[in-house]
Amino acid sequence: MKVLLVDDHPLVLAALQAVIQSIGTDTTVVGVDSAAAARATLAADSDYDLVLLDLALGDADGFDVLVEFRAAYPAVPVVVVSASDRASDVIRAIDSGAMGYVPKKSSHGELHEALRMVMTGSMYVPPSMLGLEFGRSRIGGDTVPGIMRNLGEAPLGPAAQAEPHQKLPRIEDVGLTPRQAEVLSLLLQGLPNKLIARQLNLSVETVKDHVAAVLRALGVSSRTQAVLAVSQMTQGQGGYSWRPPQR
Repeated sequence: MKVLLVDDHPLVLAALQAVIQSIGTDTTVVGVDSAAAARATLAADSDYDLVLLDLALGDADGFDVLVEFRAAYPAVPVVVVSASDRASDVIRAIDSGAMGYVPKKSSHGELHEALRMVMTGSMYVPPSMLGLEFGRSRIGGDTVPGIMRNLGEAPLGPAAQAEPHQKLPRIEDVGLTPRQAEVLSLLLQGLPNKLIARQLNLSVETVKDHVAAVLRALGVSSRTQAVLAVSQMTQGQGGYSWRPPQR
């Protein structure tokens, strides 16, 4: 695995390099301390399996860099590793195409699990950010409790234990067709409709219809809400981890 790590704090950069390198002997980590250096590195060699990106860079806004890299290198997943654990930042990162969000206060094991999930095609959202922490933040008029009310259930906080009648619905029980499940899987990878259409050999208009059907089935109105809803449904697995059934 070849990883590009972008963080402008020397001590954090060195620590993260060591942690990621410990994943395995076949892991190569290239660390850079600025957005400019990251751009130059990818321009010279875009054959990276993963980019880990800090949001607080000295020479650029991390969200702008995230959007830029996702547009320029759509095949390279980006995971945000940030000191911020604000719900607004997590939602914005996901909405901008990040395949995962890992707070810097996370344990080594949590970081390893996040990277493993992303490298196998899943998206990682830490369970601690799916319950009460999200519920206390209002983003554009939407909160996770509001999203989950659309699903007919109440969100579970980190310390909450659900009674049997409060169990969140399973993604398998939402009622998606096999094609809709494929569309949802690609949607949760941050792919735009054009790339989903290309991968599934469908027209863009057909993909739009499938996306609309998926959002209706989940009871949400945006891609970001879909990510959060699916993450809520699968939070018992340590984060978001769902793959579509085989056709």
